[in-house]
Amino acid sequence: MIRRLRRASVFAAVAALAVLAPSLDTAAAVPFFAVAGAAFFGVRDGEWFETLALPGDREAERLYGLVSFALAGAGLALFASLPRAPLPYEAFAAATLAVGVGRLGRTLVSRRTTDEFPLVAGYVAAGTAAALAGQIGVRLQTGAPVDAETVPLLVFLAAAAALTAALVRSLVFSRDAHITTILVAFVTWGFLALEPTVDPPLIVAGLAVTGALGYVSFAIGTASVAGMLTGVVSALLAVVLGGVGWFLTLMSFYAIGGLASKYRFDEKAARGVAQENEGARGTGNVLANSAVALAAVVGYAAAPHLAVPAAPLGFAFAGATATAMADTLSSEIGGLFDGPRLVTTLRRVEPGTDGAITWQGELAGLSGALLVGLLAAGGTPVLDPVAPGGVAAGGAVVAAGVAGMTVDSLLGALIEGDRIGNQAVNFLATLGGAVVAVALWAVV
Repeated sequence: MIRRLRRASVFAAVAALAVLAPSLDTAAAVPFFAVAGAAFFGVRDGEWFETLALPGDREAERLYGLVSFALAGAGLALFASLPRAPLPYEAFAAATLAVGVGRLGRTLVSRRTTDEFPLVAGYVAAGTAAALAGQIGVRLQTGAPVDAETVPLLVFLAAAAALTAALVRSLVFSRDAHITTILVAFVTWGFLALEPTVDPPLIVAGLAVTGALGYVSFAIGTASVAGMLTGVVSALLAVVLGGVGWFLTLMSFYAIGGLASKYRFDEKAARGVAQENEGARGTGNVLANSAVALAAVVGYAAAPHLAVPAAPLGFAFAGATATAMADTLSSEIGGLFDGPRLVTTLRRVEPGTDGAITWQGELAGLSGALLVGLLAAGGTPVLDPVAPGGVAAGGAVVAAGVAGMTVDSLLGALIEGDRIGNQAVNFLATLGGAVVAVALWAVV
């Protein structure tokens, strides 16, 4: 454990070199190259080698893990400091520190527990704090403002960087910190380019609510760790880039859809229609149902920069979310009833057959679409609707949700199988719901 802590501390120290980039200017990559060279050529054995070696390094007798992380930092430093290389220093510092110090936070928590949620929480908390400090350090060197208007934005970028790093780490790159750093740097750069307006109460409430709901979803088994992180990232983007209405609309699907998957789970498992992984939704499932909606959120935030209308993107978001809600409730509730019929022929089939529907499931799906339509188009004096237009807009969202649910059933009956999986079908269905919503918006 002491060795792991020392190793994580060294990675964090290397990451902290990113804060010096503005002062070093075109020489910002030099410290990272120096670390990489020293680790590669100077540490081949002994106590420090044993301390810094990652799995696989000992067989190769090289500190490839640390070398790769340092070289990733050097590459990003060059991209941030050379002329015509536009990577902002803030994105560089946030990414390296989110990964490097996040790793240290996870290691510190692992001294007390091996439960995955506290480990992830330690990673995100330490990574967020370090990424925020790094951005502030960069701005103090460049003369950029650090005040009540900019700090909320920096907090958002820091949290987004740490959450993205934790998500990437949990999916595929748990030991490849260099790849995670590069990916997070470009994601953070993208968020920074959107120039979102972040209100202090909004970012505080958004982080608190998404974090709490993420914990609840993991604790009751409606999401895996990766699925939880995906949901938290998605909800944070919705509330910051869209607004409260976008957040509530998306969270209605996550909350109700997750609970529906656990509803009478044992009975659904016995019938062969239960959600896999004990009903805990993973990243693939979450993204299959949310990717179109998230693309609409980002597009909505980017609309002012691209001189395109924002309204259709709100309808696309609402239509995709209504489809996800309707389809989830239709499957989870409808699967509990006998007598399902294939949507293309209406002949009776066995429960769990792709493309099978029941009238109870269709009614549940319609109810879900109605809820999303109400949230997306209702609005209040303090809550701007996602899909403005009153009753007509709400009706368009509901119709899009039902249409998308039907598309999902049709695709399930016609193409779902060995080559086209359920997640691909869900994605296409939400895309169909978004298209229908935008088409109806154009008519209305």
